[in-house]
Amino acid sequence: MGAAIGFIGIGQMGRPMVERLAGAGLQVHAFDRRAEALEPLATVPGVHRAASADAVADACDTVILMLPDSRIVDALLWTDGLAARMKRGSLLIDMGSSDPNATRANQTRLAAAGVALVDAPVSGGVRRAVDGSLAIMVGGAPADVERALPLLAPMGKTIVPVGPPGAGHAVKALNNYVSAAGLVAACEALVAAEKFGIDPSVANKVFNASTGRNNTTDVKVEQFMLSGAFNSGFAAALMRKDLDTAHALMESLGSERALMAACAKMWQQAEATLPKGADHTSMFTFVKQG
Repeated sequence: MGAAIGFIGIGQMGRPMVERLAGAGLQVHAFDRRAEALEPLATVPGVHRAASADAVADACDTVILMLPDSRIVDALLWTDGLAARMKRGSLLIDMGSSDPNATRANQTRLAAAGVALVDAPVSGGVRRAVDGSLAIMVGGAPADVERALPLLAPMGKTIVPVGPPGAGHAVKALNNYVSAAGLVAACEALVAAEKFGIDPSVANKVFNASTGRNNTTDVKVEQFMLSGAFNSGFAAALMRKDLDTAHALMESLGSERALMAACAKMWQQAEATLPKGADHTSMFTFVKQG
């Protein structure tokens, strides 16, 4: 795997993902509009800091995007002109949390220009990006997915093709809905336990030994919530955004129910109440405040 690939979007997740790709022997042309985001990659073997997104497209037949949402992806592709810059036969892999319906539309437009699009969003957070154990859900035409899989392998432990273009982003949004709802349930249960005079740490141990166990009780309650650290590396604003995406998807499919609407509203309220940039595990603080 000595070919050059592009990587645009060097945030908390993007940086360790680039390092995993470079560590697997790939030459990575990395770009971010924030020059300071590229500085930590200066000493990473195999990483070239590109001067622009256009320079990435000129140098690479495969470009990975790790951007916050579809609005930013669309601006890069169509307003800034990255799509027109990419060569026919190129592969674009969108690994951010984009809107699945927008991804479908982009795939159609890019295919007409001879560029393949695969959506491959991730789950697992910064820790699993660092050790290369992310869960990656992949949507796209089968031949395009097969082409992308070797490039995803250095970053993920569980890589699951889930369906046609947009399916990866759909599953990611729905996964985060399930995660967000489970976190709220754990917070509400722990607050109630404490008000009843039960040590919330003891209550959580019972949850983890019983049917209430979920990702929050297992890896977030003790480390990030009861400790007061609130530094898991995933912002409440990003969780709210992913919930909005899932909510809009379910509405478009006619499958929305009361729990989805209530969960989305609660995360909107939490984001508005908590300090700017608060970690998503700070939902515990919001629930405690009543």
